[in-house]
Amino acid sequence: MQGPQDNTTTMPDSTAPALRAAVVGATGYSGQELLRLLVRHPHVDVTGAFGSSSTDAPRRLPALAKVFDGDVVPYSDDAVAACADVAFVGLPEAASATVVPALVARGLQVIDLSGAFRLRDRGLRAQWYPKSPDPLPDGTAYGLAEFDAAALRGARLVSCPGCYPTASLLALEPLVGAGLIDAAADVVIDAKSGISGAGKGATERTHFSENHGSVAAYGPFGHRHTPEMEQELGRQVTFVPHLVPLDRGLMATIHTRLERGASPDAVRDAYARAFANAPFVRLTADTLPEIKHVAHTNFCDIGWRIDVASGRIVLVSVIDNLVKGAAGQAVQNFNVSRGFDETLGLR
Repeated sequence: MQGPQDNTTTMPDSTAPALRAAVVGATGYSGQELLRLLVRHPHVDVTGAFGSSSTDAPRRLPALAKVFDGDVVPYSDDAVAACADVAFVGLPEAASATVVPALVARGLQVIDLSGAFRLRDRGLRAQWYPKSPDPLPDGTAYGLAEFDAAALRGARLVSCPGCYPTASLLALEPLVGAGLIDAAADVVIDAKSGISGAGKGATERTHFSENHGSVAAYGPFGHRHTPEMEQELGRQVTFVPHLVPLDRGLMATIHTRLERGASPDAVRDAYARAFANAPFVRLTADTLPEIKHVAHTNFCDIGWRIDVASGRIVLVSVIDNLVKGAAGQAVQNFNVSRGFDETLGLR
């Protein structure tokens, strides 16, 4: 776990030519969000949008008409390398495990949204992401910008955190780092995500008839985001995700216990220190946040309640799973890695 960092950046020469950017997996939910964000970035020229495979037929994206009017074309390593300096890759893990190293080897910076490169331990990586390469490409950095800014600067491959870890780690890392969570206490993360978090591939679980009017838990003790969160926190968590009938949005409700003698003021101060320079984290304290407050934004809102008598604390963290949990975070990480203002393209 990294400590809170000052993300203050030095702006590059505004007269420098824009970086050429390609989006791979552009027809997916995160891919379309990436295009929407990147076309308004002042230091980016979107020069290519690619499908998930070489057999995808060229197509337009009606939702992006007059925003991005180019074709999404079949994928090839050579085509991406020929048109781009940086590639934003929004593919499933198995595909990213092959595509990303090939693009890095061709000299591109890659901002990857999959889980294939998140775990540093090779044994855990083999268990949870068996297609992931070993070793990881040189210059790989895990990228939660609020805590990993130093590692991001100059990274050749940025591995963006998962959506559930993003909301959970932003809420927990300041308290764990300050020694405010009882070392013997359970950390229970009860999280709920909208259906777009499952991606565009249709399954029985994501069918409208199965989800409308229902909430379903899945993956207790067996979800691949658990080792990612444990890696960053340096401690065990119990993580239970739920699928809820929303298009987008994610809420993590976290239950744990404070160290004996830890005060509400100490909790408040730990958050204030951690996020003093974080433009996309909003602290709501005992006014608990809601998904609708962050939908379509790159904000993470964090609130908490403390039972002083018992030392119990409940944290509530909300994000838009497609923006702060995916495309927006990718652009934020790109900004930090290149020394740009962290907010470019995101406000």
